[in-house]
Amino acid sequence: MENARPTWARRCFGPWWARWPAVTPGEGWGRPGTRLPWISTLVVAVAVTVGSGFAGHKQPGRVPVDSLARALLIGGAALLLYRHRYPRAVALGTAAVTAVYLAAGYPYGPVFLILALGAFSAVVAGHRTVAWYALGGVWVSHVLVAHWLYRLLPPHQGPGSWDQELLALVWVVAVMALSELVRVRREQLAKAGAERAAAERRRADEERLRIARELHDVLAHSISVINVQAGVGLALLDQDPEQARTALTTIKDASKEALGEVRQVLGTLRTPGDAPRSPAPGLDRLPELTEQARRAGLAVDIGTEGARVSLAAGTDLAAFRIVQEALTNTVRHSGSRTARVLLRYLPGALEIRVDDDGPATSGAGEPSGGGNGLIGMRERAAALGGTVEAGPRPDGGFRVRARIPLAGTPGPGRAADADTVTPAATEEES
Repeated sequence: MENARPTWARRCFGPWWARWPAVTPGEGWGRPGTRLPWISTLVVAVAVTVGSGFAGHKQPGRVPVDSLARALLIGGAALLLYRHRYPRAVALGTAAVTAVYLAAGYPYGPVFLILALGAFSAVVAGHRTVAWYALGGVWVSHVLVAHWLYRLLPPHQGPGSWDQELLALVWVVAVMALSELVRVRREQLAKAGAERAAAERRRADEERLRIARELHDVLAHSISVINVQAGVGLALLDQDPEQARTALTTIKDASKEALGEVRQVLGTLRTPGDAPRSPAPGLDRLPELTEQARRAGLAVDIGTEGARVSLAAGTDLAAFRIVQEALTNTVRHSGSRTARVLLRYLPGALEIRVDDDGPATSGAGEPSGGGNGLIGMRERAAALGGTVEAGPRPDGGFRVRARIPLAGTPGPGRAADADTVTPAATEEES
């Protein structure tokens, strides 16, 4: 895991465009909390001061570098110290320093580095208009001095060459083009980073919801069975101790199973990336589920229509949880002591129907767990592209109907194999 604070080597040798602060238009003049680039500014100051001295030896027609020229060069470089915080002010300031330096007749050369960095910072920060004004102002001032005002300023050598002005204009366009490329690249990197962060948050939210559904389904069903059996045990403790013993045994088995499944869910949190040690529950465990419901006083009849096919692990788990939650709601909210489960294997879809005939006892049909039961069923089905409908039947009772697409249904070439799928094979795939 990378450190939260970047190392010295990463700051110095990482992608150079990533070290510029992301400032967008409309955020103000700068970012006061940005770190000042002392090292790079010092390097630029030394480079332009020393380089201009050498450049002056090869330009006899220009004024030699003196104390005023050095003051202008150092002052312009010093402005770059705040290029990350106040990019617009630095761009205009370096442009003014460069214009005065050139108007005074000092040598061409490294001074343009100051101007380029100032404009570059403004463009990268999103202030391209200010950068154009800064570069354009320097170019216009140089044209005025070189062709019209040269008599009033040193070195009094007559008008300059228009070819030189054209070359300077090309240089200005090149600086702006490079700055735009860097700005676009930084925006792309920032957008990609934001998308990755959003995807990570979305995955975390989905995983949290998945774990919440698993815990709800496990605990709601098991605790409902425990609650019913505890009431039976208390009612028969004195009258029929043997029946009370059976109820306590059911409570023990239900609580043991619930603890095992909760440990499995929590184990996936403690060891991220590892597969569960035990297979996820699926429709092959319906006999076990109906036995638990029978111990809670609910007789369940399971029927199947169509040729049974092997299901993907996620589909198998969702189908089992939907049946489990529907039976849990029946135990908790229905006066019926019987329920019917029908699994219909349709072409490309699995339809689940759970019916009970009893009247409501405490809001039959309402989601168990304070409204999370039906919500959880709908979320499971929706995650696989399916739907869940629940509500009273016209002839009385309550019905839960789910339809889940079977994306992994065997093709025509495997149709014969689909009819011979055994429960053992289904359990292995689960």
